[in-house]
Amino acid sequence: MYCDNNVWVANDDKGERIVLLPKYANRHGLIAGATGTGKTVTLKVLAESFSDMGVPVFLADVKGDIAGLANPGMDSEDMQKRIERFGLADAGFAFTGYPVTIWDIYGKKGIPLRTTISEMGPLLLSRLMELNDLQSDILSIVFKIADDNGLLLIDTKDLKAMLNYVSDHNKEFEAQYGKMSPASIAAIIRALVAIEVAGGDKFFGEPALNLTDWLTFGPEGKGMINILDSESLISNSRLYSTFLLWLLSELFERLPEVGDMDKPKMVFFFDEAHLLFNGASKVLLEKIEQVVKLIRSKGVGVYFCTQNPRDIPDAVLAQLGNKIQHALHAYTPSDQKAVKAAAESFRVNPEFDTYETIMSLGTGEAVISFLEDSGVPGIVRKGYILPPRCSFGSIDDSRRDGIVKGSILYSKYYESVDPDSAYEFLERRGIEEAEALEQEQREKEEAKEAERREKEEAKLREKQEREDQRAAERAEREAQRAKEREEKEAARKKAAEDRKKNQAINSVGNTVAGTLGREAGKVAGGKFGKFGKTLGGNVGASLGRGLFSTLFKK
Repeated sequence: MYCDNNVWVANDDKGERIVLLPKYANRHGLIAGATGTGKTVTLKVLAESFSDMGVPVFLADVKGDIAGLANPGMDSEDMQKRIERFGLADAGFAFTGYPVTIWDIYGKKGIPLRTTISEMGPLLLSRLMELNDLQSDILSIVFKIADDNGLLLIDTKDLKAMLNYVSDHNKEFEAQYGKMSPASIAAIIRALVAIEVAGGDKFFGEPALNLTDWLTFGPEGKGMINILDSESLISNSRLYSTFLLWLLSELFERLPEVGDMDKPKMVFFFDEAHLLFNGASKVLLEKIEQVVKLIRSKGVGVYFCTQNPRDIPDAVLAQLGNKIQHALHAYTPSDQKAVKAAAESFRVNPEFDTYETIMSLGTGEAVISFLEDSGVPGIVRKGYILPPRCSFGSIDDSRRDGIVKGSILYSKYYESVDPDSAYEFLERRGIEEAEALEQEQREKEEAKEAERREKEEAKLREKQEREDQRAAERAEREAQRAKEREEKEAARKKAAEDRKKNQAINSVGNTVAGTLGREAGKVAGGKFGKFGKTLGGNVGASLGRGLFSTLFKK
């Protein structure tokens, strides 16, 4: 209960108030105790007080009863006894509900709560997917490649597309980023699919949570109490713890430095805190320690709620200045050692034995140590936790639905959107590469076809040239033969003409020679009478022709 500018948490055996100073509320805290010892009531009392103080609060509702903060408590005989016991009436105690915004990663029982793959980062994703060191390194390289190429990793399909792209183009990235085994990339994809099956695909997307929407106020300036419904989420402990760690990291990275303040800027309750550290790698533990150590300078107080303080690493436990320890049970030597360690973490109070007191605490009782004005831990005191002003129980479905849909943030986050990101870009690039490959293949085939046609045409040209050459040779031979025939025919004709000429000449010559010879023969034969004249004429003609023939023979 916020009273007199202090967070009134409990009363001690003497009836004196045990209060948390607002200026030290950002020094973090621990709420521990076995199941059924009253941790949830303590959470509600603190959340109410911070809200009354005007400080926004975040809580995870693992069992479903934290949502009861929205409803005012119910009066009863038991409550009247408590009010009287603590003197709450004089302090202005009244039943009231608080401004509440209910969120749900799965979007079923609250406003959908999302973040992007890029904002989650490779370190937390590696933890979420339970990757080994080699696979974690490869995932970090894939994120680096995406950043270098300006690719947005919004949801799981973006990351899968990026992983497949890197695997398909492994050789192209090897020189700059190193070797990345396709088998390791395939293992990462399988782990990512397992996250999708577990509902992680609903968590990664847009619109992503803007943390400034949590730094808001309700009526009368009360800090808004943001409740993450985790009844289903807690079954996936790794997703639950990774998500809460992401929230813490986002607060650390996004909020400005504010130094010491009169009251926190926001208070973050981490229920089931042991899940955060289970199986965490050394690198992740170092990150958690760093965030817890430095986030208080951003005005954020972190309160871990768990069953046993030993669930928290010593380096983190040392940063928790405000402690509320409910009962612990020691059934084994190991349990006794844990209780002893818890008792020794408090500043000794000589009035009682802290170890024995922790073992004997009842429901709603605790040993408490808050930072004093000087900033040092106060002496441990046994206290009785105040009752909350809100309802002890949960809320019904109709009330929940009214709270969810009545929030001004409902319309902002209800509908998911799928922006143009790595998946769409790589899909377009894949289409372009496929088209380019197809075009290249077509060009190769066309070039091959053109080469084939050219070769065929060359063969045809060569064949045609050979045929033309043969035809030319045949024509030349025909021409030569024709010429020879012409020459022979001309020679034959000339010979014929010569023969005709010779025959004519011979005929004329023979006639003339015969006539001359005959006449000469007659003259000579006349001397022998008529018979001699006739004989001489014939002989003379024959001798004349023979002589002519001899003289003009060719």
